[in-house]
Formats: sequence, structure tokens, C-alpha cells
Amino acid sequence: MKTDRQLKELWFKFFEKHGFKKIPGYSIIPENDPTVLFTTAGMHPLVPYLLGETHPAGNKIFDVQRCIRTGDIDDVGDDSHLTCFEMLGNWYLGSCPKEEMIKLSYEFLTSKEYIGIPKERLAVTVFEGDETAPRDEEAINAWLACGVKKENIYPLSKDCNWWGLGSGVGPCGPDSEMYYDTGKEACGPNCSPACDCDKYLEIWNDVFMQYKVDKVGEKAKKLERPNIDTGMGLERTVAVLNGQESVYDSGCLKKVIDFIGSKAEKGYLSSDSAKRSYRIITDHLRSATFVLGDERGVAPSNVGQGYVLRRFIRRSVNCARNIGLDCKYFADIASIYIEEYGQDYQDIKANSEKIKDELAKEVEKFSKAIDEGHREFEKVINGIERHKQFAKEGEIVENILSGKACFRLYDTFGFPFELTRELANERGYSVDEEGFKKAFEEHQEKSRQASAGQFKGGLADTSKQSARLHTATHLMLAGLQKMFGKDVVQKGSNITPERLRFDFNLDHKMTEEELKTLENFVNDAIAKAIDVKCEVMTLEEARKSGAHGTFSNKYGDEVKVYTIGSVSKEICGGPHADNTSELHHFKILKEESSSSGIRRIKAVID
Repeated sequence: MKTDRQLKELWFKFFEKHGFKKIPGYSIIPENDPTVLFTTAGMHPLVPYLLGETHPAGNKIFDVQRCIRTGDIDDVGDDSHLTCFEMLGNWYLGSCPKEEMIKLSYEFLTSKEYIGIPKERLAVTVFEGDETAPRDEEAINAWLACGVKKENIYPLSKDCNWWGLGSGVGPCGPDSEMYYDTGKEACGPNCSPACDCDKYLEIWNDVFMQYKVDKVGEKAKKLERPNIDTGMGLERTVAVLNGQESVYDSGCLKKVIDFIGSKAEKGYLSSDSAKRSYRIITDHLRSATFVLGDERGVAPSNVGQGYVLRRFIRRSVNCARNIGLDCKYFADIASIYIEEYGQDYQDIKANSEKIKDELAKEVEKFSKAIDEGHREFEKVINGIERHKQFAKEGEIVENILSGKACFRLYDTFGFPFELTRELANERGYSVDEEGFKKAFEEHQEKSRQASAGQFKGGLADTSKQSARLHTATHLMLAGLQKMFGKDVVQKGSNITPERLRFDFNLDHKMTEEELKTLENFVNDAIAKAIDVKCEVMTLEEARKSGAHGTFSNKYGDEVKVYTIGSVSKEICGGPHADNTSELHHFKILKEESSSSGIRRIKAVID
């Protein structure tokens, strides 16, 4: 039986042996990326390097990356869905040696020194070809050369084996997915990895970014600088290798399930509802631990990442109520995760006390919110009673809570539908369950569309305008430090092609005079037309050179240092303008509070 830790160690050992360099996992909160709330895939933080930036660690790299995806949050509790997971990945940057990558994939999966899957249990898929690009004969021949039988190679359509941006324009290419054949009976004569019969379970995916499409519907052209991006979902792969149907049956997740079982009134298998509650707590508190422990310091709130974090914790509280688990044990669950993942993500270990404190504070706040929900419930009941009292002659007012009212209690106050139904029944009322489900599904669909729209295809905006605005944040931070001292540091950044938003620590609201001084500082640097220079050096050399780097622990042994004359010198991953003159003119639109002790500036360049 394989554990999460064992699979990670095998991954590290294998790629180091084959000349790849390990890079540390990045923050789970993306920097300077307005398109997504969280890091959703291993390739996400590497976008600048996939698009041409030089990575300090070279062009053959690998890592383990913590990720959060919330599009299917309401499906968490079944056998496979997680909001938080780890992704094992490796990359060729600037080249696409497809045959070499497929050979490596085959060796890692089938060699007894590594995973040791029986060769006859390995099935693979490849791109079958269409009007966009030809059939991927190179991948087919590579798998045949490895020893995979022809009948275990499945050419499939673009829907299954093609990677591209949601727009259909830009970098793209075929992929090759690897599956474990469970040995189950085929569902029919056309059974393949494209089926939903669970005979084939996906393990790994090699994406070959070797094309680009200039216009929708046009034939793909060869990409001048291709890449290979691979991804293996850790938890799902471990479950597959262990022959387990659920991701919650092994590793650290199983450890948490067992801990909850030792403290809760209801057992894990006592009912479907109890099992689902155990799993939601296990998943959501891991997500909360990762977000709270992140180097960028997100706290529960009503917007953005803070809203999702609050939802993780509050859903966990509701599920704890369902199984009779005292929420004081949330700190112990967080400790299990801190011990396990602190080995790979140092910020989680460093922020262990903060994680537990924030969990406790949010649980207390939510308890008050539940009380507010009770009061709102009473208002709904009183509203129906008043309606009865003043009803017109012959008008019948039923003792029923509308689906809309039930959903508002759930969405606004975190009031579980089951609790609303129970309280209503006690008062002689029923609830419109179908109406609630409809409102819930509409909300769920909007959330999924928003999630898909935020980061469809994986690549963030990397336009020249965004690069210029990123450079402006460097100049602005330099100005703030000159005005208020070196203790002022970046606390968050969000950039779109239209504007920048920059968070920093400061103990007061900036005056109009201070804002004008900062604006003049940045525009003076722009007017001087200073070249933006990039150097690769070791982290120690960067520190000795005086480079500033609030988030420097996210980089490896070598880092990129961007210097803007004598104005700014920062450790950063890019992208940037080549010269400050490209910024034209800097203007501050607004300065406001972001949170306690944190100020926020919104600005544009024109």
C-alpha cells in the first residue's frame, strides 16, 4: 500500500535521477492574477515561464503544488471530490521532447522501483486528430516503443485529448492521458477511458504545448517555443494504486477521518449523512489550514478568498453539529495537517498558531451568525402569520416556508436546510424543498460558470499592459518605503489590464499630500526612462545585493532579481516592462482600508 508521502518521495527521487531540478511549491494565493482566487493547478504559477520567461532553476523542473478548486464544492462528500489537493508536476520549458517524456512516464508508472503498475493494466489515450491538428502519431509510436499494446492505446477526440485556452485562441496542443485498468468487465464493445463506467481510472496527464491558434476555426501552427506540462493528482493516484474507491481511505485524510471518529457522537458509517459530514470536515479544514497558513495571510471575510475560506469553516461547523463533534477539536485536526504538510510548505508550519487562532475566532463568529439565523427564521414565520391575519376573504395562506426564504437562510446566515426544516416542523410548518433545491442549483450553476470563466484553460492574463502595471507596483512600493520606512511591505496585489490594486501595511490613512508625493515619485521614475534589468542569482546573493523580497521563500536556490536603476531592486517572477517610459503616466484613483493595519491603493497608467 502506498501513502501520500511515499508517492511524493518516489516522484522526487525519479525526476532528480533524470536531471530535473526540484522547485518549491508556490503560494496557494496567486500573485498579480485577477483571473482566479486560488492556485488551481501546478502549471498556474509557472505561466510566465511557459510563455518565455527564463526560470532560475533551468528548463527541466518538477514540484509538488498545493491547489484549491471550488467549482465542485457542493459535490465534496462523495468518493472523489476534493476542494484541496496536491498536484505532482514536471516541465520541459522551451522544448517538447514528446518521446522522451512518454518514456519517462512509462518508466515511472511500470518500474518496480517506482509505482510498479502491471504493464497490461496500463491504458493510454492520445489525440485522434481533426481539422485543427493531425493525429498524434508521435505519441502513439512512443507508447508502442515502450511496450504498450496497440489495443491499449485509445485515440480520442479534442474533447478528451486536447489542451487549449477557453477562447480557443493561443497556445494549445495534444495531450496523452494514462489510466489504470481496474480489471472490471467492459461496459460494452466500445468501452474505453472516455467512458464513465469506472473500468479505467486516470492517473497522469502529459500535455504537449506545441501549437498555437491565431483565429478560432483556423488550423494550428507550430509554436516557436513549445513546452511540456504534466500533472498527477496525488490523492486520487494513491487511492487508485491502493485499490480504494475513495480518496478518504488512505493517507492524511484517513488519519483525520479516524480522529473525528474518536471524538464524534455519530460513527463514520452510521449513515450516508454522517459519512458525508466526516468527509466535508476533513476536506474543508485542510483547505482552511492551507489558506490560513499561506504566506500571503488571508483571513475569513465576506469577499474573495476570505469568503471562500469562511465558507470552508462554516460548512465544517454545520457538519460537526450533524455528527455531534465539538468544534474545539478543529485545532487538533489542523495540527494533523500542519505536521503532515509542514514538511513541504514551510509557511504552514510557521503560521501554525495563527491557523488555530483564526479557526477558533471564526467558529465563535459563526455561532453568533447561527443565532442571527434563528432570529431571521422567526421573522419569516411572523411574516406568514401576519399574512394570514390580513388575508383577503377566501384567500388561503398555507403554513409553508418558500424555497427562496429557505435558501436565503442558508446562503446569508449559513443556516442548514435540515435545521430550517426541523424548526419549521416543530412550529407546524412545512418547507418548499423543491423550491430550495431549484434556488440552490441556480446558485451552484452561477458559481461554476464564474469559476470556469475565471481561469478557463489555465493561463492568466499576461498582456503588456499587465506587465507595465506590475512594474508600477515595484515603483510604488519603493516610493512607500522611502516615505514611511523599509518596514512597509506588500500584503497583496491584484492586477487586471485596466488597473492595479496594491495592499501594504501602514498605521494611518494617507493624506492627500502623501498620495501626491507618492504619485510624483512614480511619475518621476517613469519620466527618467530607466531600463528594467533582470539578473539570475542565488537567494543569498540577492539578499547581499540589497534586493527586497517579501515572498522570497516561494523561490528555489536561484531567483530572478529585477532592478530599476537606483529606485527599486526586488526578487520577483515577472512579467515586467523593459523600460519605465512604457508606463507613460501613473495616477492613483483611491486609497482605502483593506483590513486592520492594511491599506489599499487602486491606480492606473495611461
